[in-house]
Amino acid sequence: MGAREDNSLIIRAIYTLSYNDLTKVADWAAYSVSIDSIGIASNLSREVSPDNYVSSTLDQEDFSANASGPYLLGRLVPLLNFAGTPFWQDINYASNGIPISRSLNTGAWNGLDWSIRNLVNRTGRVFVIAGPIFYDEPQTESLGSMKQHQVPDAFFKVVISESGESSVFLLDQHVPVHTHHCNLASTLEEVEKLSGLELLPELNQISSGNLDAALGCN
Repeated sequence: MGAREDNSLIIRAIYTLSYNDLTKVADWAAYSVSIDSIGIASNLSREVSPDNYVSSTLDQEDFSANASGPYLLGRLVPLLNFAGTPFWQDINYASNGIPISRSLNTGAWNGLDWSIRNLVNRTGRVFVIAGPIFYDEPQTESLGSMKQHQVPDAFFKVVISESGESSVFLLDQHVPVHTHHCNLASTLEEVEKLSGLELLPELNQISSGNLDAALGCN
């Protein structure tokens, strides 16, 4: 895909990700969401778990020094998408963690994830690739942590149906909380340019349209 050659490729039952030890954020995570995988997470633990497959990660302590700061310890792969599986605890590994702004996390990021789950409940399985974007001129501040790290300037999500329909979103960290995810629609070409990744080289050959309307975007 174009990620660093020394990244740690982590393959788990419900997702695969390429973890970047320099930024402390996975360059990409890929997973599929089905009706059976979605569940209720109200009683599930969100406690972050160490990941022995990587040498160093961000954890809750790295955010505690700046508890009132703009960033939360979020997850690249969402818990609700896999709360219906016996593997839901894999979501809590620190390698799946991301520094995400409070406004994005509770706004467009959350709204897009809900739209994806609603789409799955209506039509069936979809596939998702998500990851960070780092601009040439950083737009985010670092955490209070002494660990080497880099806070993403934005995140991307590519949503693909089994029939090849797709939609792409570029979610900037600084968007206001009321921003709708549909206002952050992008293109695969733009995301690949910004991320340096080659995500879906064959998508244009199999694509039969987009999922915009199905994800609430008219």
